[in-house]
Amino acid sequence: MRLTDAIENAQKEICEKYGTAYYPSSPGMKVGIALNGWDGTTPINGLRHPPEGDTTGWYIWTGEELSADPDFFEPLHVRHLDGWWPEVQKYLALPPGWRFLVSGNYEDVWYDESLLNV
Repeated sequence: MRLTDAIENAQKEICEKYGTAYYPSSPGMKVGIALNGWDGTTPINGLRHPPEGDTTGWYIWTGEELSADPDFFEPLHVRHLDGWWPEVQKYLALPPGWRFLVSGNYEDVWYDESLLNV
């Protein structure tokens, strides 16, 4: 299964906008997703560690706080994000070390080298 052209183009635009390499997340790989956001809580946060095994390295959650609870994140295939948080898909080609925070029309994307040291 491959990404739709629209998603792939949006991802390439984000990478170009922030001057970084295009590093796509395969639809068959997994992200760590927090179940705290299904109620519409914002902002939506994402960070990417280096991929390992069948995971993309992405962790996505909502709200102001990142929980330390070891069960905070659940695995979800990238292809299933379309039904949950389609607005985050355009960020999933940012390479390891990148983060995003979005809320409505607000977008903040930045590089955080500390994410590479897991």
